[in-house]
Amino acid sequence: MESNSTIFIFIDDETKPIAEFKSPVNFELDTTKLVDGAHTLKIVSKGSDGVEGIRLVPFEVRNGPAISIEGIRENAVVDGILPLMINAYSKGNSKEFNIIGSETPHSIPSWVWILIIGFFGWALYYLFMYIHLKQ
Repeated sequence: MESNSTIFIFIDDETKPIAEFKSPVNFELDTTKLVDGAHTLKIVSKGSDGVEGIRLVPFEVRNGPAISIEGIRENAVVDGILPLMINAYSKGNSKEFNIIGSETPHSIPSWVWILIIGFFGWALYYLFMYIHLKQ
């Protein structure tokens, strides 16, 4: 009696498997053929006795350019005119590193401005006190 199971691999709700193997198997899933977004990998194993086992593995594909947005958050309640900064950049060739366009610019956070203004305010106070005490 053969103990190996037959493995069928499905993507999402497809009725036709993308692959069929005898177990054990090493399999490479090419996500470049899938659209970006949520997917489900469904693995069906059928034993030699006819009993089936199913395993569902949800995953998300993000092959396209990464999109970064500043000025609005998910599920935000907004009104008026919103200044937005949007950047989209590709992962590029994984064999070479390209610095141009690989980072998303960000505006300076308000807490940094508060620290800078506080520091300069303290420095001016110290300077005036020093000049006042020198006279």
